[in-house]
Amino acid sequence: MTAFTGSGVAGMWQDSAMIPSTPVPAVVPSGRMADNAQPVLPLPDSGLELRPWEAADAGALVAAGLDPGIRQWNLLSVGTAEEARLRIARMHERWRAETGAVWAVARPGRGEAMGLVGLNDVDLAGGSAEVVYWLLPPARGNGVVVEAARRVGRWALDDLGLHRLRLCHAVANEASCRVAAKAGYAFEGTMRGALLHADGWHDQHLHALVQGDVVHRDV
Repeated sequence: MTAFTGSGVAGMWQDSAMIPSTPVPAVVPSGRMADNAQPVLPLPDSGLELRPWEAADAGALVAAGLDPGIRQWNLLSVGTAEEARLRIARMHERWRAETGAVWAVARPGRGEAMGLVGLNDVDLAGGSAEVVYWLLPPARGNGVVVEAARRVGRWALDDLGLHRLRLCHAVANEASCRVAAKAGYAFEGTMRGALLHADGWHDQHLHALVQGDVVHRDV
């Protein structure tokens, strides 16, 4: 087996057996999440906090599953309190498995959940994850989701140690595009036919936040 090395048109063929194999180290070592409790993250601008979901928050998930906007853009389907409790249990399982980190947006002191923000598809070895969020109607319009997306991003990069976060939304979801920009996730392009919604395949915008990016709060 041979490999082509070099730059531009000029290059050279080398026998791959001559090239030593160096394993790529994990960006974040396993156990960084599972060996620690999921933290509570304050949101000082709004006076709220991000905390782990609890079984008592099942009603908020059911309400989200009934909200037309959340169902449309997040493909969330939760019909009963029992389904909601199972979802919340899976959130905790995903933290222990180091594949997801999901927080409830709530008032301090175990206040009622009014939204969700979190990381899906966490890949500690590869150093990446996808940011997701939604808010129930009473919490919308005050910059809460921007602050929450920004706070989770800083935790993921600065505290957990990931390298890259992606944030995707349907092109038609202009509100989410504004949230991504204000939270510091740079627009990178359009992914065609990337996600199937109830009304068909949607193109999606891809935004990202990478280690070293400077996030301006007044964006």
